[in-house]
Amino acid sequence: MIRGGRSYVLSPPAFSNDAKRLLVCTANSVTIFSTATGLPVLSLDGHTALVTAVIVVPASTPASKILCYCWTASLDGTIRYWDFSVPELIKIINVNLPIISMVIPSLLSQTAETNDKSPKTFAYLSVENTKEPEKESGKALRGQIKKCNLTNSRMAGGMTLSETKQPEIITVSSSGKYFGIQFKRKLRIWKVPTAESERAVVKKITLHHTKNMNVLAFHPTQRIVAAGDVTGRILIWRGFGDRTFADGDGLVSRRLTNNEEERPGVRGDDDADSCTTWHWHSAEVNVLFFSSDGAYLYSGGKEGVLVVWQLDTGRKKFLPRIGSPLLWFTDSPDPSLSSISCADNQIHLLKMPSMEILKSISGIKLPCSFPEMCNGLQSGIAFDCNAGLVALRTENYCIQLYSLFDDRGISEVVVCERNHQPGDEITVVVTLAVLSLDGSMMSTAEVKLPEEGLGGLVCLKFWALGSQNKEFSLSTIVYEPHRDAGISAIAFHPTRPMAVSSSYGGDFKVWVCNNGIQEMDKPLPNSGWTCHAVGSYKKKPMTAATFSTDGSVLAVAAETVITLWDADKNILVAVIGETLMPVVNLTFAGKSEYLVSASWGSKPQLSIWSMSKLSVSWSYMLHVEAIASAADMSFFAALALLPESSKCNETSLKGRDGVILLFNASDPVPIFTWSVKKAKGGALAFIQANQFAIDENELDGKPHQSLLAYVNGDHEYLLFDPQGKEAKEHSTIRQEGLGDLEEAGKFGYASIYGELPQFDPKRKQASWVPSAPLERPWETVFSGSSHNLPPLTKLCSVFLESLLEKRTVNVD
Repeated sequence: MIRGGRSYVLSPPAFSNDAKRLLVCTANSVTIFSTATGLPVLSLDGHTALVTAVIVVPASTPASKILCYCWTASLDGTIRYWDFSVPELIKIINVNLPIISMVIPSLLSQTAETNDKSPKTFAYLSVENTKEPEKESGKALRGQIKKCNLTNSRMAGGMTLSETKQPEIITVSSSGKYFGIQFKRKLRIWKVPTAESERAVVKKITLHHTKNMNVLAFHPTQRIVAAGDVTGRILIWRGFGDRTFADGDGLVSRRLTNNEEERPGVRGDDDADSCTTWHWHSAEVNVLFFSSDGAYLYSGGKEGVLVVWQLDTGRKKFLPRIGSPLLWFTDSPDPSLSSISCADNQIHLLKMPSMEILKSISGIKLPCSFPEMCNGLQSGIAFDCNAGLVALRTENYCIQLYSLFDDRGISEVVVCERNHQPGDEITVVVTLAVLSLDGSMMSTAEVKLPEEGLGGLVCLKFWALGSQNKEFSLSTIVYEPHRDAGISAIAFHPTRPMAVSSSYGGDFKVWVCNNGIQEMDKPLPNSGWTCHAVGSYKKKPMTAATFSTDGSVLAVAAETVITLWDADKNILVAVIGETLMPVVNLTFAGKSEYLVSASWGSKPQLSIWSMSKLSVSWSYMLHVEAIASAADMSFFAALALLPESSKCNETSLKGRDGVILLFNASDPVPIFTWSVKKAKGGALAFIQANQFAIDENELDGKPHQSLLAYVNGDHEYLLFDPQGKEAKEHSTIRQEGLGDLEEAGKFGYASIYGELPQFDPKRKQASWVPSAPLERPWETVFSGSSHNLPPLTKLCSVFLESLLEKRTVNVD
């Protein structure tokens, strides 16, 4: 199995001592990237829950820069010590409480001097007290700051430095002399004891503010602390702790004073000389970091702009257009290299002090937030099944192409030229992104939302893939392709440059691409798309569309009715079935004769239609998020949400809210069933196996025709052989929160409908079928549904008798 799609930005990364590697917390592991190439080189695996902290042991001498040791902490309640050059696990310390944050000040304060007896190493942990029961009033203090003896692998007995409502992130000074947390409108700062021991007294001060604070940072050489609040202000306290911490800490100290008039900006009896306020950010400040020499302060927030403040003068310069809110700023032992982590799951490596972006480590884009009027949209995830790529909509109006086999971003297509402006309301939404079967064409739909009921615009775009640079370029723009109606679906012809778009306005359009002579690395010169045909059915909204595997049939859903068309001649071939709710998804089940449809609403339904009989073959009352089929097989997979009635047993489900059902289209009993987490907004696809990826990930050690890809609602993904040994034997897969895969049993199909009854061949069969007497005239006897007609034996006699006309003879 291949897993990926992890977040790179939930916790701050750490540089190795030679700055050639970057250690990134990725779900239950730590991935080590090369700073030269931006590619992963190693992974530290062993934690069983989310890794929340990674700390590299700094080099005490220039010669020790080759040493590669680090500490990691996790929600699984363990601290682990690694040699990440091998990699090799050296030590495990059990804390037995989820660790949210960890700092090790003694590592930073170590000098090159060596003593006969090496000092003990202590860590300060922010943990969640899961032993404390939840109170109805919500006043339970579940966040605690505790001390851990890493040398002796035990907690400092009975020492709790602070308690908060929720666990907070700990920040440590670069000198290792101070650490602190921000808690609502307060800063709590502790001074690390000079002689560390389990019973050493840790002094604390508290600084106050009028707004909630998000982040804090310590000056490297002076007793200065900065904090950013939710309104975008930056506060700088100078001379903090002069009264409490002034006993020989080695830092520059200000003169002591108790006169409030000589302590400008300081609130109440706070232990500080002065407090200065800077304000440039329009939204909350998430990033604060002092330069290694203390001359500059870096700040960032939702604007996606890194601001560099000159500490003495307050002057500033900017690194604009990063394109996403900033989360973490990390300095490296190399003063010319730093990193910035962004909310779009990217880590940018910066050349300092010019702040030029040298390299970007791109993770998979996180799900977008859409206005309420767009909540009914599909997940917007498209697949290039041959290349193993997935196309995802992003917050900054782009489409990200992500490699499922390599677990890295390939490129981004800018659909709409707009800068990142988090302060403004969303005005443009990319509603759809669809790739052709061979991945050479892409189509997108975007909607400019109306302002005060005016100015709405729907736009359909077609893109062509360059043969050399493998990047998409815009080919055709169609404004208002269906008048003022929104586009519900787009589908490409499997073998020709043809596409169909359906709309809620009651029509669909078939588009064809004009042929042209293609030059090297350039799109077709005359490759514009034009409308080939327009179709509609009783003016009903067209809600879904798809082509058959060979492209001979076009299926378009007209709300609850499915219509079949000859796309070339624009002829309505047949109308089949009627569902209870509007159809939102259509897929032909590979090379079989079956068409699969999914309906959403109060009565959701998964229906399988026979093309030979033009009728429903079987169906289930299921809310299906996604359907996938392979062109060379008659199988299809459906991702269904579990009904609310089946979620009552939380112990057995363990947070799973959906199932993947693998069917043979002709059989209503699923072949395999896997229960999964985060199914809402998920997607499925059958991906052609990449032999190199199979070798690297050891997928059962046998050739695979296709793998099943599951992307969950958080864009974490899993690739596996649906009929392979590992998928059958592994009853539980807990990593990355992707959900547990289980064979059909008490979960999945059986949990929805119960066990199927055993067929008894000895059961006495009924010798006749009861029927109601025919009350209709013979002229309308064949106009009803087949299941309402009487048996053929009775129907024939009644029909023949009705042909005998009775006449009365008048005798004169």
